[in-house]
This record gives sequence, C-alpha cells and structure tokens, in this order.
Amino acid sequence: MFVPRVNGRPPSRRSVLRALGSGALAGALAGCGVPAAYVAPGERAAVDRSGREKRVSWANWPLYIDTDDADESRRPTLEAFERRTGIRVDYVEEINDNDEFFGKVGPALMNHQDTGRDLIVLSDWMCARFVRLGWVQEMDRAAQPNVTAHLDPQLRSPAFDPGRAFTVPWQSGITGIAYNRRKVGRELRRLSDLWADDLKGHVTLLSGLDEAFALLMQGNGVDVTHWTADDFHRICDQVESRVRAGHIRRFTGNDYIKDLASGDVLACQAYSGDVIQLQADDPDIAFVVPEEGAELWSESLMIPALARHRTNAERLVDHYYDPEVAAELAAWVNYVCPVPAARDVLASAPDRETAALAEDPLIFPDDTMRSRLAIARDITPKERPGFAGRWNGIVGL
Repeated sequence: MFVPRVNGRPPSRRSVLRALGSGALAGALAGCGVPAAYVAPGERAAVDRSGREKRVSWANWPLYIDTDDADESRRPTLEAFERRTGIRVDYVEEINDNDEFFGKVGPALMNHQDTGRDLIVLSDWMCARFVRLGWVQEMDRAAQPNVTAHLDPQLRSPAFDPGRAFTVPWQSGITGIAYNRRKVGRELRRLSDLWADDLKGHVTLLSGLDEAFALLMQGNGVDVTHWTADDFHRICDQVESRVRAGHIRRFTGNDYIKDLASGDVLACQAYSGDVIQLQADDPDIAFVVPEEGAELWSESLMIPALARHRTNAERLVDHYYDPEVAAELAAWVNYVCPVPAARDVLASAPDRETAALAEDPLIFPDDTMRSRLAIARDITPKERPGFAGRWNGIVGL
C-alpha cells in the first residue's frame, strides 16, 4: 500500500497559480466571440491513431501527480497505466498559468491545427472558454465506465458543460480561509471575521479574479450559482475600501503559504490542499469553510480538438477514476478527491497515516461541509473584460 508524501513536500500545484495572465491572445479573445476562433462540431475530430500508435501526450501542471519518494522522476499511477495498457504516456509539466497556456495553444486551435497534446488540465473557468470555442472534443462515456460510475455527483454538471460531456475533473478543491490559530488567539468561523480590527494589515486575498471573487460574494450572503454584476461591484467596493484602510496587506498567488507559515500573515484566502500540507509542519494552521459558504472548484481534463490519440486519452482519464488509482493520487496531492469511492480504499489501508486521510473532510467532504459548498457560475465572455479591468485595478496588476 502507498504512503502519502506530506512532510518536506514542495508546494502544491494549485499554489503556483499566478494572477490573471496578460497574454495577447487571451486578451484578444477575452469575449470568446471571435468568429474565426470558433471550431464547429464537425471539425473537431481528427483521424484517431490510437490503434496503431500506442501513445498519448498529456500536459499538466507541476506537482500535480504522485511521484515515487525514492525517485521523483517516477510516477507510480502513470506507470501502472502503461503496464496495463501498453500505452506510453508522454507526460509534460508545462502548464503554469491558465491564460498563458491559452495563448500558447490558441493559435493552433483557432487555425484548426493539432496542438500536439492529447490531454490537458485547466481550471474550470478556463475550460469554459475552451468549450465555448469548440476547442475540445466530446468524450465517449461508453468507453469510460469508471467515470460514469464514480464521478462525484456534486461535480457532474457545471453550467458551462452540462453532464460533463467535454470535461472530467482531475482534482477538486475548496477556496476558504486559512489562519494561524495560535497567533490569532481565537477561532475564525465567518468570512466577516477577516475584517476584525486586530487583523488589520495581516490579511491577504488571492490576486486572481477567478480565484477570489466567489468566496467574497459568499461572505455577503450571495448565492454564487446565480450572482449578478451588482454582487460583483459590491465586493469590489468593499475590497477597495479595505485596501485604502490598510486592512488588506496585499494580494497574493502562492505567496500566502510562505507568509502564513512565517506569521507575517495571520489570516487569508487559501486553498484547502495547501493548508493540509502546511498543517504537517504546523498544526496551528487551520482551514475554515466559512459559515456563509465556500467555493468548490475543479481543474479538469480535456481532449483538444484534432488530438490524434483520442481513444488512448479517454482510457487514461478512465484509469484515474478507478477508486484504487484515485486513492493513490489523493494520498499524494491532498485535494478534494473527485472519486468518493476512493475513501473506502484509503480507510482500509494498513498504514495509519494513510487511513487517516479517509476521515479528512478537506479530501472527502462530509455532508455538513458539502452543504456549505457551491460551484460558482463562471464569468461570461461579455462580463469578463469589464470585470477583469476593475479587479486588476484594485489588485494593482
């Protein structure tokens, strides 16, 4: 049985997110309504070479898959797939920012060309752009029995991809509040607790618009599945006021991990998976799903238009929805596992530390926590330019 790599582990994938990118193509297609960019349904599939070419090319983020503790160049779950199927996986950690990758592969996709990648992983708000533009292929669920059987019901039908026809969650997570319980001296339960006078100058928010806005709206009691432009501008007004007052120390990407660990920051917006890792070294670091609610997000697998090994890619996706495989991955990445059946696998592990992960609500949320989680509606193409301009002005990008 596997043992999770926690202590001494490098920062997680999610923590390396930067603020909204400034790639020229991302800006040019911000509305996703450029006619030349759209790929019609009948033009998305290429001749599938899976039968004669036993390979698949997969682009993912750094630090987002299990590795062997004795040899970090080895990836046990990938190697298991290769042994079982005879399909070689060309795994490349080339995605460091959603917008940057959009700009990298966009020229090929909008010109109806193969990107050279059979499988990619992007945040769901960016997946929404790819789906709208017709840049991804619909997956054959008949060839993916594990996905059909085991995908978390709460993640099955986002607004941008009803029924998950084009996307499959790779990992999920929660945006909530992290704080140093020892230094704050009390429990924080609500988002409004961030604005207490004694935390002034020691609070950070996430810099990325898509990473930050939903939780802040939830603090106002907004149903983020149906938020409005007025809801957005209201939080902008509030954040702007708190920046001017010196309450918000700064806006961060992965920086909050270092600042929280050092004590320079006492409370902040944070991702659940990061905090699990921080707790291994400092149990006083706590993560809170606020009473007002928190955002449940995903980063999802997609098969780009004109990918040449679609069937092999579908098989690889389904491999990770085998509960045994999903459990092994969850024990390493420590994010919300999109395969609830993996919980029983972990619970039966002979290793005590591994078995304890089955009871961690930040990996397998219980019913109480799930009742406070919501998947925010994504920002529409029409809204994005104006909203991004206002938010980036506040953040100082």
